[in-house]
Amino acid sequence: MPSRILLTFLPLACCLGLFFSSHSVQAENWPDWRGPNNAGISHEENLPTKWSRDENVAWKVDLPGAAGSTPVVWDDHIFLTSVDGDDLVLICLDTSGKELWKRSVGSGNRVVRGDEGNSASPSPVTDGKNVWCFFTTGDLACFDFAGKEIWKTNIQDRFGKFNIQFGLTSTPVLYDGKLYLQLIHSGGAKVIALNAETGAEVWQIKRESDATDECEHSYASPMVYDDGKLRFLLTHGADYSIAYDLENGKELWRVGGLHPPAGYDKTLRFVASPLAAPGLIVVPSAKRGILVAVKPESHGNITDKAENYFWKYETTPDVPSPLAVGDYVYLCRENGNLICLERETGKQLYEERTHRDRHRASPVFGDGKIYLSSRDGQVTVVKPGPKFEILAENKLDEEISASPAISGGRIYLRTFKALWAIGPK
Repeated sequence: MPSRILLTFLPLACCLGLFFSSHSVQAENWPDWRGPNNAGISHEENLPTKWSRDENVAWKVDLPGAAGSTPVVWDDHIFLTSVDGDDLVLICLDTSGKELWKRSVGSGNRVVRGDEGNSASPSPVTDGKNVWCFFTTGDLACFDFAGKEIWKTNIQDRFGKFNIQFGLTSTPVLYDGKLYLQLIHSGGAKVIALNAETGAEVWQIKRESDATDECEHSYASPMVYDDGKLRFLLTHGADYSIAYDLENGKELWRVGGLHPPAGYDKTLRFVASPLAAPGLIVVPSAKRGILVAVKPESHGNITDKAENYFWKYETTPDVPSPLAVGDYVYLCRENGNLICLERETGKQLYEERTHRDRHRASPVFGDGKIYLSSRDGQVTVVKPGPKFEILAENKLDEEISASPAISGGRIYLRTFKALWAIGPK
């Protein structure tokens, strides 16, 4: 049984989400930064729509430092990475907000671009038995739920020094007993698979690209696609999205042509991660680039092969990753504009303004609502569908760059100061 909930089990997950929607019974787990299906979707009901600093808050726990990493939740355990002075730490809380343990994994925090991020930007991942955490220093560790270290290594020591302007912020993806990392930077781009239980290398491959300058740098995270028939690893950066065989790292297909047609932009580095939804791969680019909807069953270099695309769209979210709900694909631009496209055709149904501030977090969906988190701490709640409607605007007045996590009828918001549990006590 794979160590993360599979896309092929979405109907079953929906049923379980309905049955276990009560926090007092059992929560739907949120095992990685984009949730149980790695696509930003929760199947729980009765999620909060409105809150403030003193309304509809189950609890708030102050954190030792800032980070942009999303917490992960499994049953009554919450895990999140943080800085603590110069230390890089993994923190475990229970769902009452009590700290169970904190472990130092490395040191040497680096703050980038003033307020844009630090060495605790990658999110942890869990399978319900162990939890894995990665930092931009290359420190990678595995702990059990009691806080016992299972293994620890440094990826730079093993696979080469990172040469990337703002730090390697990519979150590893866990699947079927393996931990996959994309190391896309100027120092020699690689994709690696590790045995999740031991940290031993399963395979590594050189990631070929003709990207130059800052375009060699990627801040996106890999994804696993699994619709029950096709299964592959999707990596994103250095001008291409590339799919690899999960077992041996063989390249299956790649898509390029993501730069503006007017010329090569040497600073177009990818930040938003692709969306791997059943039957659909949504590939963003950056800045003034495009977005493409790719057929998962593609083969070879499909950059100029129109038959391998469902559609193309003229613009892209620069940082937040795409979201697909039902018949629609949603793109949250950095300025807070929300774009709704028809999933089947890519036709734009609307582009509407939400809160005008930087949006770094990726949108999530749950209980018939889309949640958009802005940098200044406001979460705008939007009704999905072909017509734009804001349901609520909620302010915490604390900076947020982490994507929300949903579990047990609560929304967990990690700000630069604290972890907030929004919902019933």
